[in-house]
Amino acid sequence: MSTARTVLVIGGGAAGNAATILLDRAGFAVDLVEAKADWNATAGSGITLQGNALRVLRELGVWERVEASGFGFGSVGITAPDGTVLHVQHDLRTGGDDLPATVGMQRPRLQRILIDAVRAGGASVRLGTTAESFRQDADGVSVRFSDGTEGRYDLVVAADGLGSTTRAAIGVTTKPEPTGMAIWRVAAPRPDGVSRTDLAYGGPAYIAGYCPTSDTTLYAYVVEADRDRSSIPPETRADEMRRLASAYGGFWPEITEHITDPARVNHTRFDRLLVEGAWHRGRVVLIGDAAHCCPPTLAQGAALSLEDAWVLARMLTESTTWDDALFQAYYERRIERVRPVVEASVQIGQWQLDSVRDADVPGLMARTMTMLRELP
Repeated sequence: MSTARTVLVIGGGAAGNAATILLDRAGFAVDLVEAKADWNATAGSGITLQGNALRVLRELGVWERVEASGFGFGSVGITAPDGTVLHVQHDLRTGGDDLPATVGMQRPRLQRILIDAVRAGGASVRLGTTAESFRQDADGVSVRFSDGTEGRYDLVVAADGLGSTTRAAIGVTTKPEPTGMAIWRVAAPRPDGVSRTDLAYGGPAYIAGYCPTSDTTLYAYVVEADRDRSSIPPETRADEMRRLASAYGGFWPEITEHITDPARVNHTRFDRLLVEGAWHRGRVVLIGDAAHCCPPTLAQGAALSLEDAWVLARMLTESTTWDDALFQAYYERRIERVRPVVEASVQIGQWQLDSVRDADVPGLMARTMTMLRELP
């Protein structure tokens, strides 16, 4: 009986959890290490999942739980700052006609569903642990961990996010670049009548929007110009977001009433990252935000990360030879899909920064989302 191939997955976010589930199911011996002791189980407010993300979640076997926990909808409203609805656009079902166009979820709830799916399999999980160093040869990778232990693997999958230490450790010099925008996010009760995402353009923020995340909750966000975070003391975050949000009408006054706890308000800059040329060095392969990241203007960050895990797992399962040719083929397959999304997401934000009033935002969004209907 042959010994199962060994895989180390670094990072327990959406991409890392998905890769762990799929590779474990394929019969590989998988170790998952996650830097945070709580496995990010409570982090974040909400997440918008487009159909192509839902398609992967179905492959992971968690779609029914996602469907029961989130809020599905099929359109987006464009409003004036005072709340007047100017246009309602039906969303494209990028995951196929048998899945909703969009599901909004509480981010911690999605993480819990993925954690449970990892735990239900046979992968080994170590929390509060990082990979400190890598020694590669033709046959595999020796990894030294922060707890002083070492392991030997046929493959390392780096899913450790935008600030990936693995990316730097293997000699990939590409770094995230700020796009000039930042976002405030908060979870809040869902007002009666909110049944889709609505986006207001103009006013004191570039965008003010919200997304229902369950029958009783939503997450709200306002996008402004990036600024030095040191100028925003943590205890003033609720005041800062409430100041911006209070300029908007419609459902916003009811939402704004709940922006009171600075600990529940998150402020994050928009970054751009796209590693070009290859997403691997030897037998260490990048996936998810470690390889690419874009502003959430198309709500595709999690979807692309989940797709990475799905595509890589399929290619590893279908190939008997894990080598440079296979990993380069993975990159070439993904870059053709990821690059247009990153570029479109950045472009939409840049048009706003430049006050381009005749920008074809609907056309760019439609072309990009139509491309995403195709299987990755």
